[in-house]
Amino acid sequence: MRVHLCAVGRLRAGPERALIDDYLTRFDRTGRALGLGPAQLHEVEDRKGGGMAAEAALLDRAIPGGALVCTLDERGKLMSSPDFAALLAKWRDAGRGDVAFVIGGADGIDPALRARADASLSFGRMVWPHMLARVMLCEQLYRAASILAGSPYHRA
Repeated sequence: MRVHLCAVGRLRAGPERALIDDYLTRFDRTGRALGLGPAQLHEVEDRKGGGMAAEAALLDRAIPGGALVCTLDERGKLMSSPDFAALLAKWRDAGRGDVAFVIGGADGIDPALRARADASLSFGRMVWPHMLARVMLCEQLYRAASILAGSPYHRA
């Protein structure tokens, strides 16, 4: 199952980019034998200042056709890392070819795009900067693959 991270904003070189690259490399390496990956980052940017609706249109174009859409949103479902791993495995085992994780910009995700999502996850009730949310998602993807592989990375 291919994994797509569709996010508003372009991440420049720096510590967040280094962490994302590291975790996605680890995810690809660990997930390959499990039928997970590769992971691709799709960055969109609304240069015209059209707000959430314009960002949603750009995100919609970045989401592969037929992909399961999962938004990251403070109103989403809270889950443990093992539960997230089980969810990824469930989607994979159901024959989903692609899953797209959608991260909005500073104002969040347009309600229309949020409404059509197949799932929505939350990293807690607090709002996180979208650049940190990317890092957290990449780490959780790697952690999920590690859990499914039985590796000692995740200690409960």
